Amino acid sequence: MPTFTSYDGTELAYHLNGEGPPLVVLPGGPMRASVYLGDLGGLGAHRRLVLLDLRGTGASAAPADPATYRCDRLVDDVEALRVHLGLAELDLLAHSAGGSLAMLYAARYPTRVRRLALVTAVPWALGMPVTDEDRLAAAPLRKDEPWFEEAFPAFAASLDGTGGYDPVFAPFFYGRWDEAAAAHDARGDEEFNDEAGDVYGSAGAYDPPATREALGRLDRPVLVLAGEVDNAPRPELARRAADVFPHAELVVQPGAGHYPWLDDPEWFVRRIVTFLGAPLPSAE
Repeated sequence: MPTFTSYDGTELAYHLNGEGPPLVVLPGGPMRASVYLGDLGGLGAHRRLVLLDLRGTGASAAPADPATYRCDRLVDDVEALRVHLGLAELDLLAHSAGGSLAMLYAARYPTRVRRLALVTAVPWALGMPVTDEDRLAAAPLRKDEPWFEEAFPAFAASLDGTGGYDPVFAPFFYGRWDEAAAAHDARGDEEFNDEAGDVYGSAGAYDPPATREALGRLDRPVLVLAGEVDNAPRPELARRAADVFPHAELVVQPGAGHYPWLDDPEWFVRRIVTFLGAPLPSAE
């Protein structure tokens, strides 16, 4: 497992998966170890995935200063990784909360980004949070599924403050609730740094007007991929985020939730590879 030293001396780790041109991948959570991404549904067959463990997660060391868990401070780690890899430009893919980190990176280093793929990205950096109303509005899309009747009351209670997280409503985050999705969800608790997650979006992390202005000048292709049944973000919120970029394309993956590479790997991989410009095997 390769490592590098970031700007403040913190040793960070990344994982390599697959072959081909490198694709730097930023995990969500916030502050979740990158292992949950796997090979992104087979994307490693087309690109060499460089999966970063953010500081204090996975195999990366915790920093001396916990304040460096803040999203805007993590931008310097991404830039240190680029320098370490010897890349003039990055193809960058970010999932969920990692989308805000990727946006801040692109805003600060626009010429260092070749292409940017935002996968079910939560656009906090743009001043566009996911609301409880968004989540509740998306829930009825799942009403015909066998788990809905039991899961919905717990889900609603978690949003109105009368209940906390309950594993029973995990299916809302997956477009296809099966054994693979259940196993993916079950290991999640072991992959989060909750202390770091609390700092990630703390005061000062985001300056939405400045970020929107900077990204409004980004002369690079951007793909915003939303899941049709995802509640965070819903496709409508993803569209608003895409509208910030001058060269963005919004795509909505049919039937997908928050982890679209699990719901339909073939669809997901084909769409990402097409956007990145790497050739697909001739058989496909």
